[in-house]
Amino acid sequence: MSPIAVEIVVPAFNEAERLPAGLELLCRRLERLPARAAVLVVDNASSDATAEIVRQWPGGPVEVRLIHCAKRGKGAAVRAGILSSRAGIVGFCDADMATDPAVLDTVLQMMRVHPVIIGSRTHLGSRVEARHSRTRSGGALLFRRIAGRLVPGVGDTQCGFKFFHGDLARQAARRQRSNGFAFDVELLARCVRMGAAPVEVPVTWNDVPGSKFSVLRHGLPVIAELARIWFLLRRTPAVRAVPSASAAEIALIRPAA
Repeated sequence: MSPIAVEIVVPAFNEAERLPAGLELLCRRLERLPARAAVLVVDNASSDATAEIVRQWPGGPVEVRLIHCAKRGKGAAVRAGILSSRAGIVGFCDADMATDPAVLDTVLQMMRVHPVIIGSRTHLGSRVEARHSRTRSGGALLFRRIAGRLVPGVGDTQCGFKFFHGDLARQAARRQRSNGFAFDVELLARCVRMGAAPVEVPVTWNDVPGSKFSVLRHGLPVIAELARIWFLLRRTPAVRAVPSASAAEIALIRPAA
């Protein structure tokens, strides 16, 4: 069989309700790719049936693997998944598939040229259905302004749909120290410091009920996390060498004839 060309990390903390529908949607999309793909579901110390759902997932053309991450936090789970990957192209998305995975075709084609492609809800071409409160919308605006200082030129660091050349993602994840909701900012900032500027693409995004983020509970800790990321980046020397996608990787993501 041909090697796996694309691996997608799905962090999951108590996602027994939303995971089955999300996995089915993602696997159906991955089956249509011209290259082999796998899904790495990272069980982030769930107390529900999340892990059992993955263990019993029926076999098919898309391999679904279970990875355990005892350290709490979405950032810790994504980092564990990326570091468990081996493919030339590595990405991650949320278990609820709030971002329509149909954009995968566009993302993978663009990865022939760009090492970091991220979904963006602020892109002019995006279609966004959001049901957030004014408090959460205001908090998101403040977050974007602060994050923009750490990752200049990126309008949406938090859309849960990001893809990288595999070696680059693994190098950035090894240096990543943030485990909470702001981990995306650090991961992208480390890619930028290696010379790989993220390119944003429009997405179709639907607000799916069940988000675990609360402005009241997590607002101040997230701001503190951004400050810590800023401090960490200042103490870390920039690494300018960026691994390029190999000819084999590019061949694997060419469109089917």
